[in-house]
Amino acid sequence: MKLDFYFARRFLQSLLMIGLVFLALLMLVDMIEQIRRFEGVNVSMGQLLRLTLLNTPAAISEILPLMMILATILLFVSLARSSELVVTRATGRSGIRALAAPVAVSVLIGILTVTTLNPIVAATSNRAQELADTYRNGGPSVLSLTGDGLWLRQGSPMGQSVIHARGYGGATAAIKLYDVTFLSYAPEGGPVRQIRAEVAQLRDDDWVLTNAKVWPLAAGLNPEANAALHDELRVPTTLTQDRIRDSLGRPSGISVYDLPATIRELAAAGFSTKRYEVWYQVELARPLFLMAMVLVGAAFTMRHTRFGGTGVAVLAAVLLGFSLYFIRNFAQILGENGQIPIALAAWAPPIASILLTLGLLLHAEDG
Repeated sequence: MKLDFYFARRFLQSLLMIGLVFLALLMLVDMIEQIRRFEGVNVSMGQLLRLTLLNTPAAISEILPLMMILATILLFVSLARSSELVVTRATGRSGIRALAAPVAVSVLIGILTVTTLNPIVAATSNRAQELADTYRNGGPSVLSLTGDGLWLRQGSPMGQSVIHARGYGGATAAIKLYDVTFLSYAPEGGPVRQIRAEVAQLRDDDWVLTNAKVWPLAAGLNPEANAALHDELRVPTTLTQDRIRDSLGRPSGISVYDLPATIRELAAAGFSTKRYEVWYQVELARPLFLMAMVLVGAAFTMRHTRFGGTGVAVLAAVLLGFSLYFIRNFAQILGENGQIPIALAAWAPPIASILLTLGLLLHAEDG
């Protein structure tokens, strides 16, 4: 038991060291990217640093499998160079038994990632997007889907607008909203007009409304008496087609605790839920995938350095890890497109990775 705790502590130390290095690199790269994105916009370095810090949890969550592989490689290469693995085997403990502690730690980290890091990533990612919209457009642009339809909020220096649509069409080149209501607010916060239209189509920097009716909401006016009808009406917007599509299909911005309810609401509103269902299952399978990454790193590095070829073994472990990561992402895309069942897309890659690496470990141990 003491030996297991020792291996677990060494693995955590390796993971912490790798994590600090990646954290510094990620923050540096993201800060440079934020400076590039907001070039020409009046944004202070403190605000850019805030955006960088908010983006950091999502970046750490994305590269956690790579960190697991590198931490495992660092652990077992150091154990092999100090001959601690040889001593461990001399006591009668097999190499696979020595893996129990790192594997248990990886599963525990995977569970913490799903239960704790995932909600943090969802909250910080959404907050970073809101701040970016505020810095660029003077107000946040928010999208949400409920059983009542699609809700949008767009901001600009001229004020805020809340948009509600009972139908959405995004399969064509241009996004269309059906049975749409626009409620515009002045910068001070009061409503200034309401618009209802049969169809709203996003073209360039405008919503093009068809068969629209406009009610002014200024004080002292009768809205119905002063209402105006328009066969076609253009309303300026700061939203883009890519932004709306990304928001509609960005399950990473939803906590794993809220995903089941979101999936039910989307299904009730008539929207496709495959991307959300696949993401939910992939998140639940994350502990197994992190476990697989530890086994990948160990399969190539649990050997004495006197045999040589350590550099080749490390390279092979990293390449195999990247290949399995690519296969998992590819299976996820196939699941989102309905090419394969959702359970197969989420659970097959980590389970297959574990079986593959266990085979390599058994071959290395028993020949």
